[in-house]
Amino acid sequence: MTMPAPTPPRMSAFDWLMLAVLSVLWGGSFFFNKLALAQWPPLPVLLVRVGLAALALLLVVRLAGLSMAVGKRVWLAFFGMGVLNNLIPFSLFLWGQQQIASGLASILNAMTPIFAVLVMHAFGGERATGRKIAGIAAGFAGVAILIGPDALSGLGLNLLAQLACIAATVSYAFSGLYGRRFRELPPLVTAAGQLSASTLMTLPIVLLLNPPWTLPIPTGQTVFALVGLALISTALAYFIFFRIMRSAGPSNVMLVTFLIPVSAIMLGVGLLGEALLPRHFAGMAAIFTGLALIDGRLLRKVPAPA
Repeated sequence: MTMPAPTPPRMSAFDWLMLAVLSVLWGGSFFFNKLALAQWPPLPVLLVRVGLAALALLLVVRLAGLSMAVGKRVWLAFFGMGVLNNLIPFSLFLWGQQQIASGLASILNAMTPIFAVLVMHAFGGERATGRKIAGIAAGFAGVAILIGPDALSGLGLNLLAQLACIAATVSYAFSGLYGRRFRELPPLVTAAGQLSASTLMTLPIVLLLNPPWTLPIPTGQTVFALVGLALISTALAYFIFFRIMRSAGPSNVMLVTFLIPVSAIMLGVGLLGEALLPRHFAGMAAIFTGLALIDGRLLRKVPAPA
C-alpha cells in the first residue's frame, strides 16, 4: 500500500507577514549590489557580504545565550548549505548583474519558486498540485508585467549572464530541499552557521583571485552598500528566512521572490516619489492572485456550486 505524498506545511498569517518583510530586505540587495559593483568586483563584495553578516549573527547568537557547538556533522551540513544558498547563487547573480539590468535579474530571480516546486516534487515528496502550479505561473507572469517590457527587451542578449542567474535560482531551489535538515536548530544558529561556512570558503578564493590589497579604497557609497548588503539583506534576512523555512517549509519560503519586485516598486513610490503605472497594478494583482492560489484559503471560503 503506497502512502500519499506529504503536502508542504500551510502558511500562517505571521508567516505571510514575515515573507513580506523578507521581500523588502532582499529587494534591497539588488540596489546594494549595483552600488558596490560600481567600484569592487563580485568576489570581494561576496566576501564582505557573508563575512560581516556572519560576525554580526555570531555576536547575536552569543548575546542570546545560544551555542554554535552543534557537532561535526551539522557543521559539515552548514558548508553544504553555504555552497547551495550563498556561494553559488550570490556569485552568479553578482556576475550576472554586471551585464544585465536589475529588472531582468529580478524576473529571472522570480523563477526560484518554479524550480523549488519541481525540486520538492521530484526529490522532497511534496506533490505539485495543479492549483499550486497555476499559482506559480500567475505569480511569475505578474513579476514580468510589474517589471515591464523594457526589462524583457534585454531577453536574449547577454545569454550567458542570464543563464548564470537562472542557474542561481536552481541552486536556491536545491538549498531549500537541503535546508530541511536544520528544522530542529534555532534559526539564528542555522543562519550564523551557513554564513560562517560561506565566509571560510570564500576567503581563499578572494585571496587567490582578487587580493584585498589590489582593490581601490572603498568610497562612502561603497561602504554604505556593503554594510547594508551584509547586515540588512543578509544577516537579518537569513534569520527570517530560516524562521519561515522551519514553520512553513522550503517551497513556501521561496515564494518571497514574487514579492521582491512588489517591495521594490512600493519603496520607490514611498521613498523616491515614483509614480505607480497601470502595469504596476496589473502585475501586483497577478502576483497576489498567484499567492492566493498557492495558499488556497480564500478559495476554500468560496461556496461550491449546488
